[in-house]
Amino acid sequence: MKNLKITVNGNVYDVQVEELGESAAPSQASAPLQAPAAKAAPSSAAKAAAPADAKPVNAPMPGTILSVNVTAGQSVKSGEVLVVLEAMKMENEIKAPSDGTVATVNVQKGESVDTGATLVTLS
Repeated sequence: MKNLKITVNGNVYDVQVEELGESAAPSQASAPLQAPAAKAAPSSAAKAAAPADAKPVNAPMPGTILSVNVTAGQSVKSGEVLVVLEAMKMENEIKAPSDGTVATVNVQKGESVDTGATLVTLS
């Protein structure tokens, strides 16, 4: 998968694209995949690429980011709150699964995320 930034009508979207390889001929490909516009999250800034050994901390459910409590390069302990995610009018604390250093912060306050979206990466 490749992460790309695409601008449509002035809105910036971060998308993931799967490479099929050179052996896949157009006639063999299935119907084109189209991401619904509502699923793509607008981003005002490009997100930094995570190091290869970084462990992602993903959103357990769709919601809105209420606060981001860490910055890239910050050391965190297991159980420390990284991000607060609002889902169904409840605030959910997304905590560090282990000790580490924040490699990237992939969300910002007010951003909507889907289930499985990478919020933060730890190295």
